[in-house]
Amino acid sequence: MNTEDNFKNLCDLTTNLVGLPKGSLALKTRKTEYQVPRMVAAMISRLEDKTHRDIIAKVLDRDRTSVNHYERCHSSNYSSFPLYRDTFNKVFNAYTELKDAKLTFIDLFNLQEHLRKNGIHDSSKHQTTIRISTGKFKIAVNVSYKDFYNQLELCKLALQNYQHEIEVI
Repeated sequence: MNTEDNFKNLCDLTTNLVGLPKGSLALKTRKTEYQVPRMVAAMISRLEDKTHRDIIAKVLDRDRTSVNHYERCHSSNYSSFPLYRDTFNKVFNAYTELKDAKLTFIDLFNLQEHLRKNGIHDSSKHQTTIRISTGKFKIAVNVSYKDFYNQLELCKLALQNYQHEIEVI
């Protein structure tokens, strides 16, 4: 998964935990019931995943300066705003628990075997590369343009229960 997908999943988790409809963090409303979870999701993503401000702003349909504002106000909100603190703790604990529940590979051979068993293979007509990072291990899958989308979807499906990053080169 890339960082944008990770952040979208965090937003979905946040809306689910606070009882909002999926995708509601991107609404233009400034009501507290939307604003607090929006700030919490942005801060957890910045702190845990080091997600770039532009990605957060794009997903939340805000500008980058809003994310700067969330970062600047985080410590004071956490110390003096009980709703923010409770929401942050609830989402943070659920997110870290979810991240810790993901599996990891013990060596590169196991990663390669897992990918092979799921139909992910190098193409003889290499035109682009999908780089997969899982913990300490990285592997590059060479694919053709024709087979790119299928191989990318197979990678996402095969690694959905594992900690991973997928990057297209």
